[in-house]
Amino acid sequence: MKFLSSILLGIIQGLTEFLPVSSSGHLVLAKHFFGIEETGSIAFEIFMHLGSLLAVLIFFRQRIWDLVVSLFSWKRTLRHETHRRNRNIILYLFLATLATGVIYLLFGKFFKGLYEKPLLVSLMLIVTGVIVFISDRLKSGSIPASDMGISRSLFIGLLQGIAIIPGISRSGSTITGSLLVGVKRREAAEFSFLLSIPAILAANLTSLGAFKQLSLSELSAYLGGFVASFVVSLLVIGFMMELIARARLKYFSWYCWAAGAISFLVIILGKS
Repeated sequence: MKFLSSILLGIIQGLTEFLPVSSSGHLVLAKHFFGIEETGSIAFEIFMHLGSLLAVLIFFRQRIWDLVVSLFSWKRTLRHETHRRNRNIILYLFLATLATGVIYLLFGKFFKGLYEKPLLVSLMLIVTGVIVFISDRLKSGSIPASDMGISRSLFIGLLQGIAIIPGISRSGSTITGSLLVGVKRREAAEFSFLLSIPAILAANLTSLGAFKQLSLSELSAYLGGFVASFVVSLLVIGFMMELIARARLKYFSWYCWAAGAISFLVIILGKS
């Protein structure tokens, strides 16, 4: 893969990872339409997610630190209740990640094969548009993320697992799922972003073998895309938090419908 192509895809990844439009779907379609080829199957997409992961860690650094501190704070102090709620969130993040892992173990190989099917990806973008449209119609729930319970966290994790399918938005699915089960809108967004941390780490661990096979030139291209993904992701997260809190995501559903339909028609006409 050429360095400039990697930068372009890194920018696309950064723009679309936290917007509810499916970053993986956009990477698949971008590579198809621009004729970009790379070594390592979906290793590039996974590596670009590391840039987004770094952006999440920096943006939520204080929140993550608070969660870590609470994990080791069991004494009954004035902040005892805060620490208890934080530990609950850690538990629910763990359970949701576990549910995602189960989906990956059962269907991961099948889902990875879909990265080679841009026509199907374009249809999945249309499905994402429906998911995002529904989320904008849902009212903010009354349940704090710290009180969502085991069943709700597992449900959200299952939705994240299904979103391994390219074209299905991970953030759109998990936020919509959180709202469906009554979680507060802003806390649903935060939980979704925090949930991306173990998911991205796990995906990269499963691709270590592919990374080791990269040549020096390929690795430099990957690193260029990683930096582009990180910078753009960091700029997008705060913007998305505000949009989600104000229920202003319907515009992204229109975009997904248009992008999916146009991509589908172009691919079909190109084959005829």
